[in-house]
Amino acid sequence: MSKRDYYEVLGIGREASEEEIKKAYRKLAFQHHPDRNQGNKEAEEKFKEATEAYEVLRDKEKRSRYDRNGHAGLEGAFGGAQGPGFGGGFDLHDALRAFMRDFGGGGFGDWFGFGEERGPRGASRRGRDVQIRLPLTLDEIASGAEKKLKVRLRVR
Repeated sequence: MSKRDYYEVLGIGREASEEEIKKAYRKLAFQHHPDRNQGNKEAEEKFKEATEAYEVLRDKEKRSRYDRNGHAGLEGAFGGAQGPGFGGGFDLHDALRAFMRDFGGGGFGDWFGFGEERGPRGASRRGRDVQIRLPLTLDEIASGAEKKLKVRLRVR
């Protein structure tokens, strides 16, 4: 199966600005987000496809390679042997992580490991990441819902 053109996926022209790319992605991501379309595999695939297109076009280097060489210029760009594809290492988890990074807002992403982790004076924090699964609806994310968590960590 051949891949669709990323510009076509987002419904934008090749001359689109970074802001136009982000706006087009946001519209599609909210429209096809798994929370709004629970159990709808077609919507999930469209969400992943839009996120994959956004991840390439928002990055100047990847966009340049894509503009020059199409999908072939991105082989291995998402860690998969087949490059950025649904079978090549780019899955729903990656799509949701990218969505939360740019649209989660309010530092929420940093709390759960989606943003950069920095300590005092920009130094990297030491230690292992902690992963927490917290079910949230799209409405809760958009409105900034508050949740209380109890976290126990073993410290040596």
